[in-house]
Amino acid sequence: MNNLQIDIVSDVMCPWCIVGYKGLESALEQLAPDIEATINWLPFELNPQMPVEGQDIEEHLMQKYGITEQQSADNKEMITQRGKNVDFDFNFSQHMRMINSFDLHRLLAWAKDQGKQHELQLAFFTAHFTENLPLNENENLLKVVGSVGLDVAAAKEVLESDAHSDQVRAEQQFSLKNGINSVPAFIINQKHLISGGQTSDVFKQALKEIAQEK
Repeated sequence: MNNLQIDIVSDVMCPWCIVGYKGLESALEQLAPDIEATINWLPFELNPQMPVEGQDIEEHLMQKYGITEQQSADNKEMITQRGKNVDFDFNFSQHMRMINSFDLHRLLAWAKDQGKQHELQLAFFTAHFTENLPLNENENLLKVVGSVGLDVAAAKEVLESDAHSDQVRAEQQFSLKNGINSVPAFIINQKHLISGGQTSDVFKQALKEIAQEK
């Protein structure tokens, strides 16, 4: 059996990050038990300058990428279909907002110490994209934290302090210095890079080739 180390550079605000992860997950299910993986999530902020209140997602995407309202609608429809293909439900509500994700990354760093980073990461994706839960409100963040069995009181202390801020910033700088400027980015065994929301077939072929290396 081969056990691969897979570091996923990701932002909860990025729909392609969950699409790509689900493709990886499917590939690993098909390759088991011959190939297994230890997964670690690394932080990336798509919008580090975003204010706490966030921005209407439609307005944000049109401004950031210079696209029309129709192009934005077409993109959301395409992403929704890709989600269905990997068994993930996107629900692009008209009330959805793009937010600054720094506090989410701090909670994910804290959750890693509790052995629950992976569960919390996936729960955040579902809360944001499926349930349209505003994740710029601490009450909602704590609700998600509790849903995966983490200590809500301890998480509240993290949010009300500067805990894990230095760690998140250092991990972000490490990725940027290594040429990662967009997400998702999947780093296998610290030397192979797969970028974007790839299909399970792409991941399966790549993982098989990497696993054959000595």
